[in-house]
Amino acid sequence: MPSLDFDREERAFRKYYDSNRQHLEAAKNAYVSLINACLKQGDGDAVSKIEGRVKDKEECIKKFDRKYRSQLEADEQPYEIRHYISDLIGVRIICLYEDRIASVAQFLTQSFKLIEVTDKITAIESTEDSFGYKGLHMDLALPDDLTTQPKYLAFANCPFEVQIRSLIQDAWSVLDHEIKYKKSIPIELKRRINVLSALFELADREFKEIRNATADLIQQATAAPVSDSVAERDDAGGAISPLASEKIVNAFNFLRIAGHFFKEFEFEDAKVDDFVQDILRLDADFTRADLHQSLLENLKVIRDYRDDFIANNPERIFTPYSSIRHCLYLNDPEIFNKILSKGARERFDLWFSNRRP
Repeated sequence: MPSLDFDREERAFRKYYDSNRQHLEAAKNAYVSLINACLKQGDGDAVSKIEGRVKDKEECIKKFDRKYRSQLEADEQPYEIRHYISDLIGVRIICLYEDRIASVAQFLTQSFKLIEVTDKITAIESTEDSFGYKGLHMDLALPDDLTTQPKYLAFANCPFEVQIRSLIQDAWSVLDHEIKYKKSIPIELKRRINVLSALFELADREFKEIRNATADLIQQATAAPVSDSVAERDDAGGAISPLASEKIVNAFNFLRIAGHFFKEFEFEDAKVDDFVQDILRLDADFTRADLHQSLLENLKVIRDYRDDFIANNPERIFTPYSSIRHCLYLNDPEIFNKILSKGARERFDLWFSNRRP
């Protein structure tokens, strides 16, 4: 029975916590698995990490004492501590970018029963001079259709809290937690904390803008027909036009052109980035038109070489990157002398010289 005796209710909560700890852990694990499955069907690419925890027993008691006890006792309203700890079971979802938080919250609202929402993002952003922790907190429970299933029946009366943050917000929360006595420190230190918090908020915004700008570059490179690379050259001896000088090869237009010639191969972003830098170290003015021409004019020969190479070396591989390197070398052996290793260069030169009529 609820009472106004804090010592009695503290003992009751400790007993409840200790006797139900395994049950709470099982519920936490079930919720993490459910949320993982839910987001994979929806906006899984937006999420960096999902983790759960059962709140520490002493932290629960401190939270109740700090937030609820005084008012309840002043109102002479009997209480049980566990009824006021909505985050006894907690799940944290870390999104890559802040603008993914809303979509993740929408999927959770569709999949679980929503009890309450605490929007700390809006609370901070609605003020002109406040900075600090930003995140979305949702108190959730299992939907009725799941509580009737034997697997989840035991968790029917176990609500839980979900915290949704961006990577930057999560980093700020961890660091902010380490700043002791925030309410008592001098004004100058408080100002420095605000400045630091503002920098974190700016970083969140800039990461999002960089992502959007990168997506635009990919879209632009993909939208242009591959044949435009040839059109960048004029008709007089193949000189590069002024437009082409602005089309230096980069990871985005490389993917467009290489993907056209090697449709079945999945080029990894990081490897493409490194490979393009290898090209530009040898020829800083190398354009996407140069790349297109090199592949267009030399790839048939290189495919013949690849077939012979694999036939004689069945244990070796010859990737599209190898094909492109050989095309570049064949197109201009002087500039791209180092695009191949010494051994690969000597093997190809021998094959090519024997191939000539």
